[in-house]
Amino acid sequence: MNLITGATGLLGSHIAEKLVAAGAPVRALVRETSDTRFLESLGVELVRGDITDRDSLDNATAGATTVYHAAARVGDWGPWSEFVSHTIDGTRNMLDASTKAGVGRFLFVSSISSYGHRNQKGLVIDEEQPIGLELKKWSYYSRAKVAAETLARAAHDRGELQVTFAKPSWLYGERDNASLPRIIRNIRKGMAKLPGGGDNPLNLTYAGNEAEGCILAATKECAVGQIYNFASDGEITLGQYFNKVAECLGEKPVTKKLPYSVAYNAAFLMECFGHLFRTKNPPLITRYSLWIMARETFFSSEKARRELGWVSTVGYDEGIERSVKWCVDNGVV
Repeated sequence: MNLITGATGLLGSHIAEKLVAAGAPVRALVRETSDTRFLESLGVELVRGDITDRDSLDNATAGATTVYHAAARVGDWGPWSEFVSHTIDGTRNMLDASTKAGVGRFLFVSSISSYGHRNQKGLVIDEEQPIGLELKKWSYYSRAKVAAETLARAAHDRGELQVTFAKPSWLYGERDNASLPRIIRNIRKGMAKLPGGGDNPLNLTYAGNEAEGCILAATKECAVGQIYNFASDGEITLGQYFNKVAECLGEKPVTKKLPYSVAYNAAFLMECFGHLFRTKNPPLITRYSLWIMARETFFSSEKARRELGWVSTVGYDEGIERSVKWCVDNGVV
């Protein structure tokens, strides 16, 4: 039995889809308010609970042989307390429940951002790098991932669970209700700009490819205790990504550019304003989102390709076309 947390999210839903297609039994931990229609269409077993409620997790983990822990507080805005309760305490709860249930393998979905927000032209980061370097003051998502990853590593080192660490990059795909719809709306309105000029190498991954990597990491014996960056499907720049989206929409190419320093300073001021007045909605741009889009540092996926045999089965042209079509057809833009 494969248990997935975060199964209604972008990556989790693709993991569920891939496992079901392979004929594997799948169970999903879902909240009462979750939209479970896609999981129901797959025939996934649903168990109600919440990673923030330790007592609700025993039914979900009972009999599970592999756990894919993809649930977390996602995003670059919100109170620190929510990142603590969902990402840090939620991971602690899942580790405890999985240990109690005798789970065989535990895949912890972290993020390449847990390495820290380094931005150095030509720098390539692999899995040997330490985590938590050069994090910004309000980088709550990344800081929480560092703390949760540390908890998972400690559980593995104590011999309580066999943990593997998957580190996704910027994800897109069907059922993306966040970043891609925002890009589409900005392109349609003529508001899209390329911070830094758009010629930086982009760490971008199709969620279906990412899911295949996670399944390899959770099932191969050589992956126990290891970290894998599933961070790129090949070579693409920010400008190429935006313009592939524009092409799928039948819109004009994105040509407006914004110097990185101007964008960074604007993002910092917007963050200051937002935190000072405790705004609920995120700023137009944050330093984290700018780093995701326009950094010069690149994260290598060679270890996953070499040790796990991971390949990107869906290329950028096909993946972006599929994803844009899903957003349009499902009315999320």
